[in-house]
Amino acid sequence: MTATLEQTTTRLAADHVEQRRRALTEGRLLVLAAIVVSALTLRVAVTAFSPLAERIGADIGYSTAVIGVFGMIPTAMFAVSGLLTPIFVRRLGLERTAMVAMLMAGLGMLIRATIGSTAAMFVFSALALGGMGIGNVVIPPLVKRYFPDRLAVVSSLYITMVQLGTVVPALIAVPVAEAHGWRISLGLWAVLGFAAALPWIGVLRDRRGRDVLDTTGLPARQEPKGKAWRSPVAWGMAGMFGMTSLTTYSIFTWLPKILGEAGASAAFGGTMVGLFALVGLVSAFTAPTIVARFSNPFPFVVGCALFFFIAFAGLLIAPMGAPVLWVVLLGLGPSTFPMALTLINLRTRTPQGSASLSGFTQGVGYAVACVGPLLFGMLHTATGGWLAPFAMLSVAVLVLLTGAWQACKPRMLEDTWNQ
Repeated sequence: MTATLEQTTTRLAADHVEQRRRALTEGRLLVLAAIVVSALTLRVAVTAFSPLAERIGADIGYSTAVIGVFGMIPTAMFAVSGLLTPIFVRRLGLERTAMVAMLMAGLGMLIRATIGSTAAMFVFSALALGGMGIGNVVIPPLVKRYFPDRLAVVSSLYITMVQLGTVVPALIAVPVAEAHGWRISLGLWAVLGFAAALPWIGVLRDRRGRDVLDTTGLPARQEPKGKAWRSPVAWGMAGMFGMTSLTTYSIFTWLPKILGEAGASAAFGGTMVGLFALVGLVSAFTAPTIVARFSNPFPFVVGCALFFFIAFAGLLIAPMGAPVLWVVLLGLGPSTFPMALTLINLRTRTPQGSASLSGFTQGVGYAVACVGPLLFGMLHTATGGWLAPFAMLSVAVLVLLTGAWQACKPRMLEDTWNQ
């Protein structure tokens, strides 16, 4: 009798453990699905638009110069989202904020594909990109909350999905537009935004309100002991990050136009935007490892700058001479972007320092990057050529090098932010 009772108790305990393990696995699989689909959504509004920008302008009535204004919306909304997202997270929790972000992205992409005015296109592009900017901020802590034992693997998967969501829209935007019209080509990505919201609804149902109380994966609310803006490390990081973003989004916006004026088709221009993003996928995997292995990775930044300069010269002098080579080199230049993100953690000792440096770097960096696509287009309109715009990007790369010189030095933010 006693043996039977012990066997029953053991079996019940084993069943309980198995149920908990199954619930955890199923719950994490749902979160993983939510993270993957959300990551796919984070750039589609940018690269689905740029290959179609002139076609859309001819239909709804905006000039070529206005393309630069559209090009500045992503960085502007990413900067605003960086400021507002912590407020949303405190009130809604990470999971609800992620769900709202994906709904914003889906709604913005859907409505902007149906309207007929430039002003409405601005507004709903901003709504979609605002949702994507919020997603940029909340997904990393969600990875930390649910996958603390698989951070590297899930982070790599997340980065891969972001890059795929950058590449695929650029590759298929023009073919879909030629077959079904630009509205279908632009609006079909709204499905991805709404699809990304669905698993978050399931996660919230499972958590039954505990998500708001959970602080796992969030930075401690202790005030930092210094000010990031007083540190040369922070200003160097902001310069490195900001100039990389300025150059990258200028290229995303204007590469189809540059190649189009050189005689390329719209489809080829979209393919080159996709190739530019695809090369960035390689950088996303290799650059963090390089930065982690060298105490001062500045020589690698110099290499990235050389890639930029060679690509600028090629696109300016002979854009159709070797366009694939120019775009591959151009895609290697922004390796400084994942380098900068990695340095945020390598140049800080504390969570408060990391949060402070990240906020300053991305806030200042994205704010400065806003002017890139607009200024690039204004210079082209004013001069009728591409020399002045590429000269502007060359200056930006020189500023990038200056910032990286400070950011790459083996020293910590906490040692310099009270100077």
